[in-house]
Amino acid sequence: MSGPLAAYSTSTGEAFQFWVLGTIAVIGALCTVFMKKAVHSALCLAGTMIILAVFYLANGAYFLGIVQIVVYTGAIMMLFLFVVMLVGVTAADSLKETIKGQRWLALLCGLGFAVLLFAGIGNASLSEFNGLAQANANGNVEGLAALLFTKYVFAFEITGALLITAAVGAMVLTHRERTERAKTQRELAEERVRKGTHLPPLPAPGVYARHNAVDIAGLLPDGTPSELTVSKTLRERGQIRDVSTEAINDLKALEQRAEERLQRTNSGEAAK
Repeated sequence: MSGPLAAYSTSTGEAFQFWVLGTIAVIGALCTVFMKKAVHSALCLAGTMIILAVFYLANGAYFLGIVQIVVYTGAIMMLFLFVVMLVGVTAADSLKETIKGQRWLALLCGLGFAVLLFAGIGNASLSEFNGLAQANANGNVEGLAALLFTKYVFAFEITGALLITAAVGAMVLTHRERTERAKTQRELAEERVRKGTHLPPLPAPGVYARHNAVDIAGLLPDGTPSELTVSKTLRERGQIRDVSTEAINDLKALEQRAEERLQRTNSGEAAK
């Protein structure tokens, strides 16, 4: 179908794509808000952004769809995800308010934004559709730039200011005030002494053994193996070689041979 009628009709494939992907996008957006873990929320938001990019590509906005994937999903969202994973934000941290009344203020701002959004949609009127061919007559990038820097330049600048404000607000909200004084090195040392556990450094794996393999427990001065010197993972797997008895026997044999050699040397020198 071509001509003006194509702008007013929707094919079965387009309708199926919209309802399936639109439902997944809405579910991802709701999961972003209601997930308890920040990492899961970031992943749901990334999935929603990918679906939005698919919508852009399906509607002929190829440049906007690629930018949505590369810039927002690939760069910004992954940066958010890595920062959240490194900082270690948990669900318990979100329940602590460092600014009093921020939840009520956020609720008030959300209600105001909802009123403006519904008012704008209610007053919108579309008399006719131009279609993708006319919108992308000079190219998708040129058409998008013409709209952003001419007709919608004011809204574009307001959106940029809103994003900057949101970034600054996020840094303020994630600020954590220390509730107690940090312990000094002297206090930490005194605490370890009072506990009386592992004051000196632990021996490395294979100490007092014939080699320093990581799967051989270090020997204490009395010859018994120390389980603290080997990896817990290797111990759970049963991959630790217990050579304490063998090491002691080898050491005794080595000492005996050294004494015999020393006696022979001394006897030879005395005979001369």
